Amino acid sequence: MRKKFLFFNLLIFSLIFSLEIKVLDTPNDAGNSLTILITKPMDVDYYQIYRKEEGKDFILIGKLTREERCFIDDKVVRNKTYSYQVIGIKDTLKFSSNIGYGIPKAQFFNTARINVLVGIIVFSFLILYFIKKARKGEKLFIRRISGLDAVEEAVGRATEMGKPILFVPGIGSVADIATIAALNILGEVAKKAAQYDTTLLVPNRDVLVYTVAYEVVKEAYSNVGRPDAFKEGNIFYITDSQFAYTAAVDGIMVREKPATNFFLGTFYAESLILAETGAATGAIQIAGTDMVPQLPFFIVACDYTLIGEELYAASAYLSREPLLLGSLKGQDYGKLIILFILLISSLLLLLSNFPTFSIFSKIIEFFNVS
Repeated sequence: MRKKFLFFNLLIFSLIFSLEIKVLDTPNDAGNSLTILITKPMDVDYYQIYRKEEGKDFILIGKLTREERCFIDDKVVRNKTYSYQVIGIKDTLKFSSNIGYGIPKAQFFNTARINVLVGIIVFSFLILYFIKKARKGEKLFIRRISGLDAVEEAVGRATEMGKPILFVPGIGSVADIATIAALNILGEVAKKAAQYDTTLLVPNRDVLVYTVAYEVVKEAYSNVGRPDAFKEGNIFYITDSQFAYTAAVDGIMVREKPATNFFLGTFYAESLILAETGAATGAIQIAGTDMVPQLPFFIVACDYTLIGEELYAASAYLSREPLLLGSLKGQDYGKLIILFILLISSLLLLLSNFPTFSIFSKIIEFFNVS
């Protein structure tokens, strides 16, 4: 009689305080998760989340505390139907929820990244706009970079002295941005060396960088109408060992005594060794890297140093090609827009802390909610 009474009370309790869940497809994902929401919770110690696949039994996949109401199941397969049930545990009692069904599907567009889409559209428009202006022959202003202005002088000095030019494209791979920028500059330096009939030496540490450098220099000589002046042996591979390569380049500087040294690309601990050896031979040295820890060594030991993005802008600065100039100007204006947005946002956030400017608090709150 007592068991029947207890069962009757539990039945009434579960009907009045029933546990309810809802299964939703997780928004803005690739179709690899489902969200289980407890829409009608109960006063329990914790919740157990169970999942069932077609043709299988329910299995425990996670737990929630009594305060939590949401569980994301990211171990599902796209376009497959799943069943879920939540069990509330109160002491020794268990309360089952309804069974919820869900099918994970991929969303076409992540609405949380609308700002990225807007940024891409704005950047693309700016770049295309300035490329069009450059192709029309309009002069686009680029800040003067002393190290790049000295390239002509450096090549001319080597020609007058009858000494070679040494171009070191760093020790990075061809996948490094700084190495790609260095190879672009190499093409412009090779054109000037070909015009002045000056020997250009390019020692390489990476096999792929060597292959690209070889083709870049060869094409540069052909573009200025002097393919016969190109010497294959001047672009060569040494070794992939960092300090063995550094020692070999130092040996070239000591023996050949080049009039001009270019250190452009990715550099590490060897930067000061190379720069000091070049300075000891009396060469004009132009260096550039995006490796911030190495910049001080180049600055003190070289005549000119390209800092940070100056290395990336060098190819456009030297060649003045419309495509490169337009891209450079478009990026600069895009950065200016981002800087302006950051300043305005910071100002609004600052003013929102003062009661006098409560309107700004509402503006900040509006953007946070949206």
